[in-house]
Amino acid sequence: MPVADVPPAAAGVVCHAHPRQGGVMHFKVVFRAARALQQAGVAALRFNFRGVGRSEGVHDDGRGEQDDVRAALAEMRRRFPRLPVVLGGFSFGSTMALRVGCAGPGVSALFALGVPLLMIPDRAFLESCRLPRLFVQGEHDQFGGAAPIRELVEHLPEPRTLVVVAGADHFFGAHLDELQQAVSSWAAERPWAAA
Repeated sequence: MPVADVPPAAAGVVCHAHPRQGGVMHFKVVFRAARALQQAGVAALRFNFRGVGRSEGVHDDGRGEQDDVRAALAEMRRRFPRLPVVLGGFSFGSTMALRVGCAGPGVSALFALGVPLLMIPDRAFLESCRLPRLFVQGEHDQFGGAAPIRELVEHLPEPRTLVVVAGADHFFGAHLDELQQAVSSWAAERPWAAA
């Protein structure tokens, strides 16, 4: 955790997995990602997508959820108007973060954990994104393991970083420490400063 008297270096938003698959902001991967950001001095916000927990609305197949991401970003910009903003997520949340972050201004760095490659047929939006990006993928992720994520990332423009967690599946079961360390190390390098 950052020291209470030290102002944050950046503001961050972390998006959760697919609502229809049980995704909530309390998922271990989401919690660990937020903790990693906090350890690097980033004020981190986790939130539930529409229709999850006490959030109003209903699932909108990724359209309205992008508006949810924009609303969370707006809140962090309101709270921390002078800080760079980091956006990321897990699984479905990683897709929402990448789509919103690559499409518009206001985000300085992106991270994507457990990218569900098999669920993203159109990846063109990633090819023009030049923000600093971290991809963390389980070696045996059932939605796109080591080989597919390497193939995707190696063709993307710099700056981008890929960490493949050996032995991990989509949920990083028994590998949450490695996931958290990957996010923490990346955030400690202040990638938003390069944006």
